[in-house]
Amino acid sequence: MTVMTAAAIEDFLDDVFPQRSGTIEGVGHMRATVSLAIEDEHLRPGASVSGPTLMGLADVALYVAILAQIGPEPMAVTSDLHCRFLRRPSGDRDLIANARILKLGRRLAVGEVQLFSAGDEAPVALVTATYALPDRD
Repeated sequence: MTVMTAAAIEDFLDDVFPQRSGTIEGVGHMRATVSLAIEDEHLRPGASVSGPTLMGLADVALYVAILAQIGPEPMAVTSDLHCRFLRRPSGDRDLIANARILKLGRRLAVGEVQLFSAGDEAPVALVTATYALPDRD
């Protein structure tokens, strides 16, 4: 069960994190899906999506999954992030990030995010990350 809907998270992020990238496609128990429409600013030479774009979308997707579980918390912050680039992401298709929380504790949340070029079954990147959570009463 989630404590925030996708729409409520979008509204919250518009207030506290308006510079984020991506659109929330859905949230569920310990999960979230976020998409990003690829523009020229996201490309590197060779018409491939840049690494910072992939990592940024993954970071946002995991944050969304966490917010869906704990509620509006602007001070939940990334404390660790690892990205494995698996294949070239196509610059002519949207990116899809599927985030899954592996552990949600009192002080830390650990998760993984698989990133895909829209329409592909094989992921283009795998991100694992940890978020530091503030004290919750």
